[in-house]
Amino acid sequence: MRSSARSLVLHVTALALLAAPLPLVGQQAEAGTGPGRLAGHVTDPGGQPLAGVAVTIPSLDRSVLTDSNGDYGVAGIAPGSVVVEFEGLGRRSLERSVTVAPGVDTRLDVSLEVSALDLDEISVSVVTARRVEEVAQDVPIPLAVVSGRQIERSGAVNIARLQQSVPTVQFFTTNPRNSFLNVRGLGLPFGLTNDGIDTGVGIYIDGVFLARPASATLDFNDLERIEVLRGPQGTLYGKNTTSGALNLTTRAPSLTASEVRFEGTVGNLGYVQTKGSLSTPFADNLAGRLSFVITRRDGTIRNVATNEDLNTLNNVGVKGQLRFLPSQNVVITASGDYVRQRPNGYAQVPAGIADNLANPNRRFPAIAADLGYTLPSLNPFDRVVDQNTPWRSDQDFGGASLHVDADVGPGRLTSTSAWRYWNWGPSNDRDWTGLNVTRLSQAPSTHHQYTQEVRYAVEVSPRLDFVIGAFGFRQHLDGRIVEQLGSDAWRWSYAPNPLGATPGILDGYGGISYVDFNSTSAALFGQAQVHVTDRLTLLPGLRYNYDVKGGTFDRQITDNAFTSSDPAVTALENSYKNQRPQFFEADTHDTDLSGQLTLRFEAHDRVNAYGTYATSFKSVGFNLGALPTVGGQPDLSLVRIEPEDVRHIEIGLKTTPFDGVTANFNVFDTEVRNYQTNVQSTDPSLVRGYLANAELVTVRGAEFDGNAQLSRNFTLYGAVAYSDGKHARFTNAPVPIHLAGGSASFVDISGSRLPGLSKWAASGGSEYFYPLTRTGELSVGVDAAFRSAYSSSTSPSPFLRVDAYTLVNARIGFQSGGGWGVSVWSRNLFDKDYLEQLGQVAGTSGLYWGVPGDPRTFGVTLRRGT
Repeated sequence: MRSSARSLVLHVTALALLAAPLPLVGQQAEAGTGPGRLAGHVTDPGGQPLAGVAVTIPSLDRSVLTDSNGDYGVAGIAPGSVVVEFEGLGRRSLERSVTVAPGVDTRLDVSLEVSALDLDEISVSVVTARRVEEVAQDVPIPLAVVSGRQIERSGAVNIARLQQSVPTVQFFTTNPRNSFLNVRGLGLPFGLTNDGIDTGVGIYIDGVFLARPASATLDFNDLERIEVLRGPQGTLYGKNTTSGALNLTTRAPSLTASEVRFEGTVGNLGYVQTKGSLSTPFADNLAGRLSFVITRRDGTIRNVATNEDLNTLNNVGVKGQLRFLPSQNVVITASGDYVRQRPNGYAQVPAGIADNLANPNRRFPAIAADLGYTLPSLNPFDRVVDQNTPWRSDQDFGGASLHVDADVGPGRLTSTSAWRYWNWGPSNDRDWTGLNVTRLSQAPSTHHQYTQEVRYAVEVSPRLDFVIGAFGFRQHLDGRIVEQLGSDAWRWSYAPNPLGATPGILDGYGGISYVDFNSTSAALFGQAQVHVTDRLTLLPGLRYNYDVKGGTFDRQITDNAFTSSDPAVTALENSYKNQRPQFFEADTHDTDLSGQLTLRFEAHDRVNAYGTYATSFKSVGFNLGALPTVGGQPDLSLVRIEPEDVRHIEIGLKTTPFDGVTANFNVFDTEVRNYQTNVQSTDPSLVRGYLANAELVTVRGAEFDGNAQLSRNFTLYGAVAYSDGKHARFTNAPVPIHLAGGSASFVDISGSRLPGLSKWAASGGSEYFYPLTRTGELSVGVDAAFRSAYSSSTSPSPFLRVDAYTLVNARIGFQSGGGWGVSVWSRNLFDKDYLEQLGQVAGTSGLYWGVPGDPRTFGVTLRRGT
């Protein structure tokens, strides 16, 4: 498919700008009197900060670890010459002698060369999952850590790719608004997104909560690491989440040295991506960082009717940060970001026709025959469509934040203030064919959110420390839901009638629904850590939440200009027009008290055991769509969606059986009462269905993850998840596609599996490193991801079952000692045909669509600074 020379020029120009050298900025302090302080910055050869490096002064028996920015400091050193040792996992140890001046800081900045694979092993990864810096293996939470370096090597450009590395994550999307990020099968329900419910999996970028699920489609930009937390997270995080959280941390401005990083990639399908960042100190207490990512790709689906590509990539993102230290005890970081996406997508392809209970004249073969129409293909892997409504998924996403860390009294005070916005402009072909059935079906909207979080972390004594916090959230959404029928709608929705073929009988008929929604949330939360003994720790936590949601829904009918002198035709037209105006204005509120109790036991220096009992919730929901009617009026009892009530038990082991080896195992049992889900009623006036509660959902499972550096040159890593997720009780579920056309309005699917959740999922890989004398290193890596079959519909159907698949990725690269690197890579190496999602077209036709996964892709990446 075609590529864009203009895009390539844009990317090359950006690379050239970043390649320009930057001056190094430093300060030479004057000598004073008294003990001195040694401070510095530890990086790799390309200037990337290294966290978790041990900095040791043997003569003083003193050792510290570098922080997430690669900085360290050792105070109280007698003036004179000392030897300093630097040791980091996968790095060549370094020893330096330095003369410490009296009464001032003496700087010692070093760069550590690669000694083996340079994998950020989870055993020493520094994380902030519990809002303080600590080693991941010490955290009594099932936690996956993916470093920025691993993300770059694996080609995981967004969360959709991340799920191939973390098997407990599920991500599905038919466009950015209709995206579903789940952990262990819980988070958001399948179906068209209803903006009146919260996400169950929180996405945080640099401590800022992102409310809209569309944020999961953004390209990764200058990431330091991603932490994937599993299970309820409410006693340490601002916005409550019931099934997990993704904590994304970007690289911070460096106060000690200038940094230049860039990465350029070209591949098949016209793929061109450029990433870059520059960071420089402006003074000894002020630094800035600017980063960007530009992505272009031709489409993976061909529209034979318009002769154009669909599902292209056309993304630009930029982020700027300023870091200011007004004193030694205060760090202020201001940031702003903007993302613009203009893909020609996201299109789905016809994937099959299901047998159902409808009269044969109401099924797709008869409809298509009467209209003289033939689909270009029913094989989704032909990747062709003839759809006649443009596919667009235009979105602008951005905001600003102010983050303050300050030593106050005996503890650390953290404040994060943020404003964010999202503008959404879609266009979809919701009959998925070249027929003119649904001319318009889209929900453009604008969204603004404001968040404020304050936390205070303090160590009261060697036996007690705690974190307490407060969180405030406010969002406003202004949107429209536009539905308009076309000239073929009469035959699609009703049985054959010669009068229905009258030109223009339903052409242009539809409705515009105006939505105005406000949501306010406030919470107090906290968690303590009580060291009962040197090996036994108790971690109790509580959260109190208050939520208010309200808004208006106003559907107005847009009638067509059709007129007929034939009373029979007019009567038939009126019988087709089943949508009615609908208006309601309502609000709802709720309070909740939840908490958790964790017991952590250090059975051995290499074994940490933990057990957790937690209660959690997803806040009250608000239906932002048309409602079923009673006596011609909307049923207002369905406006409020009961909050989810979660009970969760988790038991786990985190072990380091040998040096360089980690092995972690956990089992869990989660029950969700009043699970918030989508119901598609057979009432044709509802169009998009509505929200409702399933009585009980359960998810039980076991998980394993491990890493093993088998030698200096060879590392293995992997994770396996077994999940048994069910609708334990769901008596008013939507009718599955194979029962459409029957008399049932709802079905009882109690005992059926949750959609999107594979019983088995696994990921793993290996990397081999070979050092080349003086010139650098050669590496070869292979990774694979497996998911067993899963249902792609709330109510299971054999027609909407996604088969199991395995994807294999491979890469070979060279990294020079000077920080330059090049790699050749392929994703989906064996060109596996697989589906990510299946769904049914509305009505009784039996037609269903699919989302085929990307075919084999390959390319070359050139990078500097990694």
